[in-house]
Amino acid sequence: MRGLRVGLTGGLASGKSFLGIAFESFGCFVIRMDELGHQVQQPGAEAYDAIVREFGSSILNENLTIDRRALGREVFANPLRLDALNKIVHPAVRDKAQALEREFFSHSPKGIAVTEAAILIETGSFRDFDRLILAVCRPEQQIARAMARDGLSREEVLDRLARQMPLEEKKKYANYIIDTSGAKEDALAQAKAVYERLKNL
Repeated sequence: MRGLRVGLTGGLASGKSFLGIAFESFGCFVIRMDELGHQVQQPGAEAYDAIVREFGSSILNENLTIDRRALGREVFANPLRLDALNKIVHPAVRDKAQALEREFFSHSPKGIAVTEAAILIETGSFRDFDRLILAVCRPEQQIARAMARDGLSREEVLDRLARQMPLEEKKKYANYIIDTSGAKEDALAQAKAVYERLKNL
């Protein structure tokens, strides 16, 4: 027997991380794919050598760590390069996530594991989960939040948003939609209500 596998997704700066922290506080085990993506790109980690072979030493910092901004500039303007990066990183991240999930369910067989990731729907990975939660907010909020959080220009944010499936389109795949447009307390209340429903499945 295993517990419940839940996907948590959304668009750029739509509130996924905030909701991930909330579900963790309710007692869920949260797997953050973005963090795992950082881990597998560290020197000596699973994806590091293949990334450097593919993209060259110009993406490295002086201490030989990968300069994520430089790598981002290389791939976000070029879908083929982004695809090449994803083919290196995604399998390593998926293996790491599955190992974490197996370990969690081995000692919490009735627990809830929440996997937080931006492109669960685009990659088709949403089908691997029992339920899917979507974080949404107004487009202008996405832009403002991403600019403030990531130090990006408005044009850079719009470019990244253009490469993601629109939130409106993602809604048709979701079992639960949490709107983070308003006060944090409101989003937390919605998350709590979803958690109570998940517990009772």
